[in-house]
Amino acid sequence: MFFSNLRKDVNAAKRNDPAARNKFEIWLTYSGVRALIWHRRAHLLHKMRLKLLARMCSQWAKFRTGIEIHPAAKIAPGVFIDHGAGVVIGETAEVKEGVVIYQGVTLGGTGKEKGKRHPTVEKNVTISCGAKVLGGFTVGEGARIGAGAVVLKPVPPYATVVGVPGRVVRVNGEKTQNSSAAVDGNIKEEISALRERVHELEEKLKKFCAEKENHREDI
Repeated sequence: MFFSNLRKDVNAAKRNDPAARNKFEIWLTYSGVRALIWHRRAHLLHKMRLKLLARMCSQWAKFRTGIEIHPAAKIAPGVFIDHGAGVVIGETAEVKEGVVIYQGVTLGGTGKEKGKRHPTVEKNVTISCGAKVLGGFTVGEGARIGAGAVVLKPVPPYATVVGVPGRVVRVNGEKTQNSSAAVDGNIKEEISALRERVHELEEKLKKFCAEKENHREDI
């Protein structure tokens, strides 16, 4: 089982990283692969109720790789954590096969939930650098989370999410009503309303200045 999982992790790295030269180098030097090796050990200890040893193992992995994964998190074989510095995966998170996670990603909670507090990430999801996925919801299969996005709601399968807070801009390659074009349209309406308001205030100011000047002449 250990070697089967390791093989899938290494193959995922080879498949997703154009800079990868060979599998031996990946196993030896890739921090994401090393973190998953340590996590699987910590997860086994956690299932055996050796929770202190499990936490010690996960903290050692964090020290060595910069990637923090709670021992209780469920991570399928075939996940790729690219570079990985600053990645945090919470206790009740579930990450399915084929998921790609870049540096600075957090799969966390909002601090308000109990029980299932961290996200479930379905197969073949890509989570770009710096993205935060917070809550006990599901990110659908094949979804793409943009860099720096903060996702607080469920994500449909094959959707693209960007922004803070995260909004779905594409599903199956088709633009949605929340796309940038729609957002740009709203901004244009607001700018137009502001221009009208500025014009109205300028007219009032001119009228006020004229009345003040007339008052001076009368004096």
